[in-house]
Amino acid sequence: MTHPSPEIWLRFLSGPDVDGLGITTAEVIAAVEAVVDAHGRGRTVFEPRTHLVPDNGGVGHFNVLRGHVSTLGEHGLSGVKVVGDFVPNYQRGLPSELALMTLYDPTTGVPLAIMDATLITEVRTGAMTAVGAKHLARSDSRVLGHVGARGTAFANVTMLDSLFPLEEIRVTSRRPESREAFAARLREVTDTPVRAVATADEAYDQADILVEASRLEEPTPLLRTAAVRPGAFVVPYGTVSAVEPDLLDVMDKVVVDDWRESRSGRFGALRAHVDTGRLSEETLYAEIGEIVSGRKPGRESAGERILFWHRGLSILDVALAGLILTRAQAADAGTMLRYR
Repeated sequence: MTHPSPEIWLRFLSGPDVDGLGITTAEVIAAVEAVVDAHGRGRTVFEPRTHLVPDNGGVGHFNVLRGHVSTLGEHGLSGVKVVGDFVPNYQRGLPSELALMTLYDPTTGVPLAIMDATLITEVRTGAMTAVGAKHLARSDSRVLGHVGARGTAFANVTMLDSLFPLEEIRVTSRRPESREAFAARLREVTDTPVRAVATADEAYDQADILVEASRLEEPTPLLRTAAVRPGAFVVPYGTVSAVEPDLLDVMDKVVVDDWRESRSGRFGALRAHVDTGRLSEETLYAEIGEIVSGRKPGRESAGERILFWHRGLSILDVALAGLILTRAQAADAGTMLRYR
């Protein structure tokens, strides 16, 4: 005797639906820190991203991220995100990164939600920068130098600003109009002085926290080794390398989000350092999950130079999508779609 299949419905959340939930910066950082802790305790299933590179003349590619977090909900939560990385999109008035997230029940495979993950992509990257800084930067950091004005840049700067007693924020990017607009946007949300500067050297001069989030097409040294003074915290995560080959030589500690992810794919700020053996399992200090979960200490002295390279883990997307779905269910937000 066969039993009729029950109806299956899933929740669709558009960008405006997600924005309307009012999720705060503090909630985002807390969710990311919690999942990093879970990763450090072995409570996640994580697959390195794969890249789909269409025959499109090199204007962009897709990243496919897959992950599972056992600590979310009753049975855990699984998810897949596809995000495009198309630098010239600004010429069409579009974000360079557009993303779609799907969530699944890991015990049945039933799809639970489809959502615009563009905001997730922007804030989870900034939140990972912030979580790394919380454990690895000096608590008295005063000057932030930031290169890059793309979508993730706003979350980087504002989340760092929420955690540290910053006295100056310096920002720059390749296009003058872009960096000026970015600085103006930041001034609307912070009382910390924000200065748009013409070069990366100006942004990084005497900075305590140095973030490189550029959008290069060819490797170009923007974050110079000489700019990293004692006590500095450095976060390079541009798609194409913008650092000098000897950058790691001055670092007391090098931390990554996931070593397996660091070795995967064609892209990443320290891709050449991995490929040439400058960064290896022997020279790596820790994964950030080991530090957040208490298995290894983070910053141990004021003078340490520490570098944190994060490439964007799928489990962050799953954690934030889970937060969004829980909030949407409580508010009955979005649109219910019949799957079968």
